[in-house]
Amino acid sequence: MIRLLLAEDMHLIRKALIALLSCEDDLEVVAETARGEEIVRLACLRRPDVALLDIGMPGIDGLTAASELHRRLPTCKTVILTGLGTPLALRRALDANVRGFIVKDAEPGHLVDCIRRVYAGERVVDPELAAAALDTDGNPLTARELDILETAAAGATVSEIAERFSLSHGTVRNYLSRILAKLGARSRVEAIQIASESGWLWPANGREIGILRQRPRR
Repeated sequence: MIRLLLAEDMHLIRKALIALLSCEDDLEVVAETARGEEIVRLACLRRPDVALLDIGMPGIDGLTAASELHRRLPTCKTVILTGLGTPLALRRALDANVRGFIVKDAEPGHLVDCIRRVYAGERVVDPELAAAALDTDGNPLTARELDILETAAAGATVSEIAERFSLSHGTVRNYLSRILAKLGARSRVEAIQIASESGWLWPANGREIGILRQRPRR
């Protein structure tokens, strides 16, 4: 019997997945959660063989949880189940020691097969997506998107960004949405962190980003 932990913040999807997986004779969901910060705690308590994690979780995101889960409970293998099937998201998942990467519009049988193969020790990702991820060394953001993200990182509001670049508020919001999608981020702050750590924003390239320079008050 393959013991599973399922982390998905959308209640309907989580319950549907549990019903689907429970139909398989060799699969058992032993823990479920809608909160990212509960993943590692539940895994240490219930000792699943495979953890199915969404990337966009409240609290701690699925990739951060996957990395911590690998450190705390290396016998538990992780599969990312996400609607964000981008090369950058896959690269971040591989860096977090994820063993499987499945998009939510995959066939149910594909998910079940992925779980079994990961449990058996394989790494399961879409070959084309894996190749694209390995080839994606550069910045996925356009020059305008990077300018807008830098301005947002300096603490500017949507109105201030719109005024600076002579754009409408709706256009700025669309830019910010595309930036989050490209970087696999849930929030503007997370997008700034990803871009900074990747060397696309200060301090790695010497630019001064106000929000990243702030320190907690003593």
